[in-house]
Amino acid sequence: MTGSQRHTEPLDVHLIAVREGPTGPEVLLSRRAGDVYAAGCWHLVSGHLDGPWEDVVTALVRETQEEAGIVVDPADVRAAVTVHHRSPTGGARLGVFFEVRRWDGIPEVMEHRVCDAMGWFSFDALPEPMVAYCRAGLDAYRAGARMAVHFQEPGDPIAYDRSVDRLVLVPEPAARGAVPEQSVRVFAEQAVGRITAWTDVSWARAESRVWRADGAEGGTWYVKVHQNDRFHQREVDACVRLVIDRLRTRRMRRRA
Repeated sequence: MTGSQRHTEPLDVHLIAVREGPTGPEVLLSRRAGDVYAAGCWHLVSGHLDGPWEDVVTALVRETQEEAGIVVDPADVRAAVTVHHRSPTGGARLGVFFEVRRWDGIPEVMEHRVCDAMGWFSFDALPEPMVAYCRAGLDAYRAGARMAVHFQEPGDPIAYDRSVDRLVLVPEPAARGAVPEQSVRVFAEQAVGRITAWTDVSWARAESRVWRADGAEGGTWYVKVHQNDRFHQREVDACVRLVIDRLRTRRMRRRA
């Protein structure tokens, strides 16, 4: 045993309602207000299970109607991502995020005591300030992960801060892989910044893995994990020769 206290985390359910906007997909967000955690911060429509007999899908449907006034058919609820998150004060929770793309009604603020605004926002232009673990769930969802960990440290801000990003994506088994292993993700993000989406674009040769990485600030990169050191060195040498040849060609064109 590594500790004397068992975890007894409460469950949160979070609605990722998505619609197509003028410039691409948009997500529904509400702004917390009043005497609540993270007042003034944007957040997904969310809530807790109402007693031991309510399941997570039923809770999501109920909370969605209570907070946003729209009716969701349980058959239209899709699993998105699960995030084990901890606040800066040390309270841990398990957040279950669901995607919904169909509903009846028009979203509006229903609980004015704890919410003072609601609106649609592009995934590429999320509002600030936003609750950090909510942003973590959206980033994990956009990256295609099925599970993530977001454990904040004492002193971390409640609102999302790019410089204090605690999100860790948990990869799926290699045969299904939504994202590459953590060491590859860390390497890529140190080189180009936050990656919001990973896509496995590997070919038939399973020993080599190729991923397309889409950056939070724009840009697309390809990350390849080679079969072994021999293949790695061979392809590095080929890339070096390619760069040298292109530089020579460019110089020759300038002289001409």
